[in-house]
Amino acid sequence: MFKKGSKLYSIVNNKCPKCNDGQFFKDNNMLHLKNLLKMHKYCPKCGIKYEIEPGFYYGAMYVSYGLTVGGAIATFIILWLIGLDLLTIFIGIFIMLILFTPLTLRLSRLLYGNMFIHYNPDYKNEEGIKLETLMSDKRS
Repeated sequence: MFKKGSKLYSIVNNKCPKCNDGQFFKDNNMLHLKNLLKMHKYCPKCGIKYEIEPGFYYGAMYVSYGLTVGGAIATFIILWLIGLDLLTIFIGIFIMLILFTPLTLRLSRLLYGNMFIHYNPDYKNEEGIKLETLMSDKRS
């Protein structure tokens, strides 16, 4: 289930969907809000370009919406089963949405990327660019 090569491994461990070795986001810590959505342009290991086309990750908004609605419904049901009144339930949903926003944003991009980029351990970047060139572009 969490074996290298699975989508779940890539999503849980913030790994490249193509090689499952390189990091997807530059900073692993979601609490560094300044770097929350900063991604590598290319995978540091296999060299795949993460943004397949301009604005590719705008589609992750739909995934984020689904995660948010699902979380709000789950929170509503749990708090309703506990027996809280409606106002307290909506305050609880509001607090949950604020607390889980960093997780939702990152998770939606990882899920969306994994929908379109598939695992291939033998992948070499399609443009024939050497990884050293990619890494030097990253530094400048």
